[in-house]
Amino acid sequence: MSDSLADLRIRIDQFVAERDWAQFHTPKNLAMAMIVEAAELVEQFQWNTPEESTQLTPEKREAVSHELADTFVYLLRIAEVLNIDLIDAANQKIDLNAKKYPAEKVRGSNAKYTEYQ
Repeated sequence: MSDSLADLRIRIDQFVAERDWAQFHTPKNLAMAMIVEAAELVEQFQWNTPEESTQLTPEKREAVSHELADTFVYLLRIAEVLNIDLIDAANQKIDLNAKKYPAEKVRGSNAKYTEYQ
């Protein structure tokens, strides 16, 4: 089992290589596949109340975990194909968001940054 992001990327690469699927893994195809899986994740919560969406049955929790995993695997694969370090990209994006959403201005608000300035 993989217990780090790097190990998981290697495991996914091996899985893809063993099946000769890299030929199909263009950024476009992977992005589309990821969105399909994300839609399947959303489907798990469709028509739930906010409370129901936080109180999952064991069966629903397993289904949600599978859809999260599918989405995550495609995200990792896109990053691999495009040689993007997701940890670095996420840290850069958090830094950008910290500038767009200064805590002292947005605390407790869900307004978009263009709405409060």
